[in-house]
Amino acid sequence: MPILEDVHLVGRRDDPAHYELRDFLTRSAQPYVWHEAGTSEAEDFLAARAIPGAELAVVAVKGREPLTGVTLERLIDAWGMREKPAPRYHLGIVGAGPAGLAAAVYAASDGLSTVVFEENLPGGQASHTSRIENFFGFPDGVGGAQLARMAGRQAERFGAQLILLTRVVGSKDLVIELATGDRVTVDVAIVAPGMVWRRLDVEGVDDLLGRGVYYGAGRSEATQCGGDPVVVIGAGNSAGQAVMDLGDAGAKVTMVVRGDSLAKSMSAYLVDRIEAHPLIDVRLHSRVIAVDADGHLRAVRIADAGGATHEMPARALFVCIGGAPRTAWTAGAGVRTDAKGFVLTGPDLLDAGRRPEGWPLDRDPLALETSLPGVFAAGDVRSGSTKRVGSAVGEGAMAVALAHRRLAELERQ
Repeated sequence: MPILEDVHLVGRRDDPAHYELRDFLTRSAQPYVWHEAGTSEAEDFLAARAIPGAELAVVAVKGREPLTGVTLERLIDAWGMREKPAPRYHLGIVGAGPAGLAAAVYAASDGLSTVVFEENLPGGQASHTSRIENFFGFPDGVGGAQLARMAGRQAERFGAQLILLTRVVGSKDLVIELATGDRVTVDVAIVAPGMVWRRLDVEGVDDLLGRGVYYGAGRSEATQCGGDPVVVIGAGNSAGQAVMDLGDAGAKVTMVVRGDSLAKSMSAYLVDRIEAHPLIDVRLHSRVIAVDADGHLRAVRIADAGGATHEMPARALFVCIGGAPRTAWTAGAGVRTDAKGFVLTGPDLLDAGRRPEGWPLDRDPLALETSLPGVFAAGDVRSGSTKRVGSAVGEGAMAVALAHRRLAELERQ
């Protein structure tokens, strides 16, 4: 979808449905202006468009009639963001994170008819990251959502079809079934559905989602936090980038880390910046054990290694504690996983040199091939993968090269 001009959103910061709209626009790299409902500025904006007192949320785009009472589903439909797939393709890709998008670019540029299915927006967890600074070829860094948008456009330019905001509900014998009821047959498949955020096991947190608690960097909320006390949980690069964004926006940031050092799980350049930032306080050997709210998050309670607890005010809590592989589908599909739920591929499927039970081909599984011939895995979902954008892109490209080998096998049969 092309960038739209002069997009405005009117809503309430503390309304989860309105946060969902802000997050959607932010992660689609769609610039927009936020107007907090009830302010004179928001009232003047609505009056100028002859819709004073309109049902919230309101989305206004230059050259179009304003939409009132907008939900995310309604906005998606109004902007025509859902496409219908063809019945058959050479290659089907499940997941439009860095691995899936890279696979789409290389497959489509090789002339393979290619389709990508993504239940959310392109970019995966990378789309939640405001800036990726250690990705090859971008010396000044690149926004995760911006990178995903450019990669998606590149794949489409080569002829790939991106079926976004559509969930895959099943697959068998390389027939992919969508929540829309469509069934798509593919010759080979690449599964790259990525990860889901690991949930924080603290009572009351789930009730505050969108009301002060956010999984991931919460980029659309971070811009609203200038001058506020906020808490970030996590010690990876996503957490590090989140605290830097918040601190640079003027928020007073407390970073809660279970371990004894940031350097064990975070890139050195981020560690150095965090340690030098005057508005960031890093609490090692610590964890959040409780939240307090009055409809919106008000405070969090933190425990240290010695058992002492401290309650501190917090306008927002950002949870960046990593993810679990999105592999609930594997059991029904016959795809093997390791003890942690990551997809096994290639040599990892062998048992003392023996091929996996039921393997039908007279060769070992290829490097990124799963326990199903012609089905490959790439990116964070794969057992043994390096959880970085660059490695995911590399695996996506490599999976396409291996898919060509499988297609050549099929032609010889």
